[in-house]
Amino acid sequence: MANPKKYSKSKLNKFRNLIQNEIETVQNDMEEIKEGVIDSGKASESYVPDSVYSVHMADAGTDSNEKEKNFQFMVRENSYYQNLVSALKRIDNGTYGICKQCAEVPRNLCTTCPLIPEDRLLAVPIATMCIDCKEKDKMGLL
Repeated sequence: MANPKKYSKSKLNKFRNLIQNEIETVQNDMEEIKEGVIDSGKASESYVPDSVYSVHMADAGTDSNEKEKNFQFMVRENSYYQNLVSALKRIDNGTYGICKQCAEVPRNLCTTCPLIPEDRLLAVPIATMCIDCKEKDKMGLL
């Protein structure tokens, strides 16, 4: 197998910095979500109704919905965080930016094959496939 093209060390450092900044942002977002969950739990624990009728079922439903929404946000952020960590590992092992579908045999579906175009990596730093391969993958053609 021919050694696929790779991004230069300076470009990889640019991607590494982008990913590390994104990791910090995600960590802050997850901390805010966690604080929101804790605060909403404390608020509902400290509330003591004046009468049985002052607690409405709709309020309880809204609280439950907010907790579920925060849980889903946390799951999504955690998944994104894991993908960012994986991207850093790909930088370390020299496979970052190489389309996983075109690595062995370039398909020449894009002009930079087998590399994922730089613009795509800047927009989606966790990308593992070029746009054409990703679209074919979504359609079940790969």
